[in-house]
Amino acid sequence: MTPSSPLTCRQVVEMLTDYLEGALAPSTAAALEEHLATCPGCSTYLAQISHTVRLLGAVTPDELPESTQKGLVAAFRGLRPPKT
Repeated sequence: MTPSSPLTCRQVVEMLTDYLEGALAPSTAAALEEHLATCPGCSTYLAQISHTVRLLGAVTPDELPESTQKGLVAAFRGLRPPKT
């Protein structure tokens, strides 16, 4: 991404966790916020993730049943193809 390139919804979704954790460079966070200001779908997705984090708080892997851990890993693997 260059500073003049607008972010796509896919890019925003991939960066939201880092955004919520304050881990993005200021210029990238600003570009993400610009996208959120004009994209109701991504804004809704951010609100949903924020709400989920507030409800769940911090959950460690030890607190999750093994079947839940496996289900989450399978779901996240399906989100994007592995890097080759």
